Amino acid sequence: MKVIATAGMYNALMAGYFREKNSHGALMVLQQMQDLDIKPDSETYSYLISNCGSEEDIAKYHAEMQHEGVQATKYVYMALINAYANFGKFEKAKQVIRDAGISHRYLNEIKSVLVSALSSNGQMFEALLEYDEIKQAGDKIEPKAAISLIENLQNEGNLNKLRQLLDDLIDSSYWFDGCSRVVLYCVRHNLARPAVELLGELKKKDESSTYIVIDQVFSGIWSDEPTNLEIGMELLRAIKEELHLCVGRISLDFLLSTCVKAKDPLRAQLVWSEYVHAGLPYNILTFLRMYQALLASDEINAASNILKRITKDDPHVRYIIESCKATYLVVYSNLLYIEGPMVHSKFAD
Repeated sequence: MKVIATAGMYNALMAGYFREKNSHGALMVLQQMQDLDIKPDSETYSYLISNCGSEEDIAKYHAEMQHEGVQATKYVYMALINAYANFGKFEKAKQVIRDAGISHRYLNEIKSVLVSALSSNGQMFEALLEYDEIKQAGDKIEPKAAISLIENLQNEGNLNKLRQLLDDLIDSSYWFDGCSRVVLYCVRHNLARPAVELLGELKKKDESSTYIVIDQVFSGIWSDEPTNLEIGMELLRAIKEELHLCVGRISLDFLLSTCVKAKDPLRAQLVWSEYVHAGLPYNILTFLRMYQALLASDEINAASNILKRITKDDPHVRYIIESCKATYLVVYSNLLYIEGPMVHSKFAD
């Protein structure tokens, strides 16, 4: 087409190769640029530095860029910070900001990248120092950096700092993401009241999004170890009575599965009744979960009654039933038999 190739065209190709984790292809693009005497620009070097395979490569490309007289942009500084942090060279990552003489216009944005790089690489103390420095200067941390801090600041006793970070996001589209992470933190550390308060704030902003977070909460309660069924039941009560929201099927399914893990038949019965209150008909998975919860609790007669209500035409359903018996059933004095397709299949040790 006789169009003169530019560095921008090759940068797009290089970015594509790096996105596919194909360093060989990206370096092939660089070689083509050199063969055609197309000078790499700051964007080229930001890609190369971001994807370096060693600390020596970082120094090589940075020195080459300076030798060629390419002016560093904020993206180059960000690339240097992330590259050094990825190799555990945190002092060098911090030194980028000290040595670069960066324009104040971009300084806060680049400092925020440093906060993210430190927190995502396990340097929480240093990341919080940098964050406090930004706040003391009267600036505001970038939303992505705030999310990174929230994501990695998960040790007990950090709720106040997490709420402060959430306040930094109040005018940002990232607030929903940050709020959901802080709610999950509260649940993980048995802080039911702050979790309910945050859900209330979320409801005021966007009720439909609140249901998504509630599902995430009950999923987290089910997956966390050790199992904390108590906070699950307390949140169920508060969501209904204080927030006046109706807990959906996904949340109830996770809560019923948590009853299985906790081997708690009484709370399983309470959750079972919530399906009716929520206007949710029982389906085959609900019956199987309840059957599993009762077996896990040695409630053999109640489990047998539930089993009679399960349609066993599907081979997958029959497989799950047999797996539940093999996993949970202890020696029982009277052998129980299953009717229908499961005739003569007995509960065994």
